[in-house]
Amino acid sequence: MQDHAIEVEGLRKAYGDLEAVSGLTFSVAAGEVFCLLGPNGAGKTTTTEILEGYRARSAGEVHVLGHDPEHGERALRERVGIVLQEAAAQAELTVAEVLTMYGRYYPRRRPVDELVGLVGLDGRQDVRVKLLSGGQKRRLDLALALVGDPDLLFLDEPTTGFDPSARRQAWTTIKDLCALGKTVFLTTHFMDEAQALADRVAVMANGKLVAIGTPAEIGGRDTAPTEIAFTLPADVAVADLPDLGPEATISEPAPGRVVVVAPHGLRTSHAITGWALERGHELRGFEVTQPSLEDIYLRLTETTLETTR
Repeated sequence: MQDHAIEVEGLRKAYGDLEAVSGLTFSVAAGEVFCLLGPNGAGKTTTTEILEGYRARSAGEVHVLGHDPEHGERALRERVGIVLQEAAAQAELTVAEVLTMYGRYYPRRRPVDELVGLVGLDGRQDVRVKLLSGGQKRRLDLALALVGDPDLLFLDEPTTGFDPSARRQAWTTIKDLCALGKTVFLTTHFMDEAQALADRVAVMANGKLVAIGTPAEIGGRDTAPTEIAFTLPADVAVADLPDLGPEATISEPAPGRVVVVAPHGLRTSHAITGWALERGHELRGFEVTQPSLEDIYLRLTETTLETTR
């Protein structure tokens, strides 16, 4: 496979006067899990459908596995698997029958028993699709996307309707596929899913890319101020804390509960814990945190929306 599974340059899509996608440029490396995030109406679905070949673009260049998806070539479709937000397999067929039927469309295919094992449908091969639960139908959608042993998977909110255990199992399946060199293009509203799976994350708002990077670094997350929270003993006051430097801010949101925000988390937390150990103070509920991926996502999208109003 080529170095990049997906290459996008200056992608635009307009509906009359409305520009839903405005000048997107990015690439997805082969074997990478790339996650596209954004609020409803940001242009995620339009972008994904253009990459899948279901929607024509207005301008720009798009290459998926070396092909222009707009041409609808069979050579591309045979190498791509797709999990849509909503799908409807033939309700009267069994799980095994549906997988066998769709498998015949591909020159290479995964065995039915292997597929049901991968997605956690063991023992349901002979159950009609209409009798599956919502979560089981979603697992079947994933199995159908894998039936042709694709090089590239488009997963549009693949774990919607899954219980926590099933979601974790789906994550393991996706990671196992990536270990085999598969590429995954993922859209999700679950920040923990993006954090757990993505090698890189891109955030869209108002049809534009507003940030792109690893989940740990995107939007300056890795360099953002650290928040240190703890509860002081009853006989200790905030004024008794050591000097934490001019850049640290200290607040007391509740009696005895202290929150310190500082640019140098390690140094500041060391100063606080060293002071407490030296004096024999117990700091209950001691927590050291940086902004979560969800915090950064909300800041990026809300800032973009505010500047365009």
